Amino acid sequence: MREIGIPHPRLPLPPVGEGDDPAAFLAWLGEAIPMVARLGIREMRRDGDTLEWSLALEPSLNDKGTGFGGALAAQTTLLGWCWTTLWLRRYGYDRDVVVAEAGQRFLAPVTGDYRMVCIPEADAGGERLAERLERRGKGRIALMQQLWCGDTLCLEARGDYAVLPAR
Repeated sequence: MREIGIPHPRLPLPPVGEGDDPAAFLAWLGEAIPMVARLGIREMRRDGDTLEWSLALEPSLNDKGTGFGGALAAQTTLLGWCWTTLWLRRYGYDRDVVVAEAGQRFLAPVTGDYRMVCIPEADAGGERLAERLERRGKGRIALMQQLWCGDTLCLEARGDYAVLPAR
């Protein structure tokens, strides 16, 4: 049971270069952030610099029978946090990540199960983050998220994620 003001234990870092087991990471995430269990995340995949979730719409339904904007915005923010956290873990950094700024643009209603994709805003975003971490011990990365319902782009989001200095 989580307690206010008490940090959740971190998931041990995988060996550098081996990556994370997506199922183990999602299980830990559900314990660390209790609302995750109610978001409808069915699967998480990583391919290079792309992180993708497959989600069920039902947990995020609004009164109109479509996706609730607040839930979708929370999911885009969390997806960016996961991208940054998993990137850090891949390179052996044991750091905290916080969202510094986030915004969304809703383009079409979400009418069925959907997928969310997250990528760095700049082609060399990960490399620049690594340089900042090495030089200053902290850094920031801009990420973009898209929500697709079938072939329809329903939401575009952008967030800046700050990597805090080591404790």
